[in-house]
Amino acid sequence: MDKKMNRDMLISKAKSAAKTLLNNAIDAVDQNDDGKFDRADMAVIAGAVGDAAKKGKKAIMDSAAEKTRQMELKVLQPIFTDLLDDAEFLMPKFIRVADRDKRHAESPVCQGSIGYGSDQKGMHLVNVFRDSLDSFGVTFYPDSDAEFYYMDPSERNRYIELDEYFSYLKIARINELQKIAQDLGAKYFKVTYKEEKASFSEKRVKVNANIGVGKKDGGKVDVDHHASEKKFSTVEIAAEMTFPGHAPVKPQLKYMQRDPSIQNLIAMRMDESAPLIHQKYMLQMSNSSGMKESDAVKIDAVLKDFKVAGNTTVASEARNEARRYLEYEIEF
Repeated sequence: MDKKMNRDMLISKAKSAAKTLLNNAIDAVDQNDDGKFDRADMAVIAGAVGDAAKKGKKAIMDSAAEKTRQMELKVLQPIFTDLLDDAEFLMPKFIRVADRDKRHAESPVCQGSIGYGSDQKGMHLVNVFRDSLDSFGVTFYPDSDAEFYYMDPSERNRYIELDEYFSYLKIARINELQKIAQDLGAKYFKVTYKEEKASFSEKRVKVNANIGVGKKDGGKVDVDHHASEKKFSTVEIAAEMTFPGHAPVKPQLKYMQRDPSIQNLIAMRMDESAPLIHQKYMLQMSNSSGMKESDAVKIDAVLKDFKVAGNTTVASEARNEARRYLEYEIEF
């Protein structure tokens, strides 16, 4: 009897547990809360599965679209106005001014851009759209009609047309030397432009040197050395002027601010304990040209990449600067 009662109790508990599981299952799939699982619930579940599938498909499509967008941004490198306010963004010395090309004009990722970057021949180039020049906050000399520009070495926000760069700086430095003479109270000054003659061979001169080391022949030996006298192909007076003279005022330097000779001249003139009367300097123009020959070589490579050709190269002009001098004579 006890065994039968125990069996009945176990069966009853099993049935109750099974019913609970069934009810929970029905509740889990019952979508319209009618207490049963039927076709209506199946339709709701099917719709939910379809929506999930659509969302998954959309997520995949959105991910693919974002990857495409990021790739296009990497290739086209658009520049927007907010980038200019970034502390890490610096305008390079060499830039290009160009019309807005079709690819950047039509690309969705470039809408509102004011230019773009490009990496060519080992140099990062900023291409400024001609219709967005004002956004960059820079000025152009003599105007903005050219294509390639290089930064003024004395003013970061000023760009000089590449074809005018070296001739412009020549005039600018001569004018500054004139202003220095005026500020220092000179009575007379003269600036002479000299260009050293190009040579394809170096002359060696043999001389006798008596070193007197107790040799029977008197210690005479032959010594070869390079002739150091410079020969100039061009010599022209670039500026000459007389003044009544006055007490010196310290000049504000731009192009000549790193030239040690000019710094020394100003220091001596401003020193009242040892008044300066007359001085002459030979200033090498490459010291204040603002362009290294290595950078000039890279610029030539970029110009070649753009199929731009002239009757000279930037590198040759940079090398020529090493043969150019400004002789500065000043009297107080």
